[in-house]
Amino acid sequence: MAFAKSHDVKIGYDDTGDGLPVILLHAFPLNRTMWHEQVAALSDRWRFITPDHRGFGESSVVPSATMEEMAQDVAALLDGMQIERAVIGGLSMGGYVAFAFYRQFPQRVRALILADTRAEADTEEARRNRERMAERALREGAEAIAEEMIPKLVAAQTLREHPEITERLRLMIVRNDPAGIAAAQRGMAARRDQTDLLARIEVPTLIIVGREDQLTPPSLSEAMHGEIRGSHLVVIEGAAHVSNIERPQDFNRALEDFLQNIAPER
Repeated sequence: MAFAKSHDVKIGYDDTGDGLPVILLHAFPLNRTMWHEQVAALSDRWRFITPDHRGFGESSVVPSATMEEMAQDVAALLDGMQIERAVIGGLSMGGYVAFAFYRQFPQRVRALILADTRAEADTEEARRNRERMAERALREGAEAIAEEMIPKLVAAQTLREHPEITERLRLMIVRNDPAGIAAAQRGMAARRDQTDLLARIEVPTLIIVGREDQLTPPSLSEAMHGEIRGSHLVVIEGAAHVSNIERPQDFNRALEDFLQNIAPER
């Protein structure tokens, strides 16, 4: 694990493997270790850089955590590593950051990976729910957020049959600072609608979604696929919102097939 600086924010990250750099951005309210299976399986062929977003894991907790600021943190990380262009991928909140990064720094994106995410902004009801959860995190702590979130992150079968997965998710969540959780919720509530960006995306794009994802249903991924020219859509059976953790082999296969078809830099 190493650290980078983005203005006054310390960003914790891992850098594993060699070759084409692939940035993987984690979901709310987790941390960079959610990508363990992908890095372990594929870092013999590609270079995986997995940062903790501001407010999570080993990164600084700060009052403001907008998607644009998180994207600027990624740019600062790349600057520090002297990487001009990379594959940018994210799951859920990480996908929101990937969209923000592409809007701000399109020339730095070799390809996009959008997993279990959406382009639309929150509805008013969703914004109210995020504010409620932010207040609950500050009042009751990260354990309360884990209790509320885990049933929404995984499929019913996973809840019944794979306690090791739910425990892993719980540990990721409870190790985060409640202030970081609250700041991210408010940042997501304030994020801009990115649907106008979809038709302007000009890089290879992989869209992945769990068949049983209730937070960002497959219909949203299908709509993104229809708008992003040349994009590839993979629906993972037996998975919900954290499809890379619930069905890592299927997720890795989709990722591997996509990455090996990205043309090298000229």
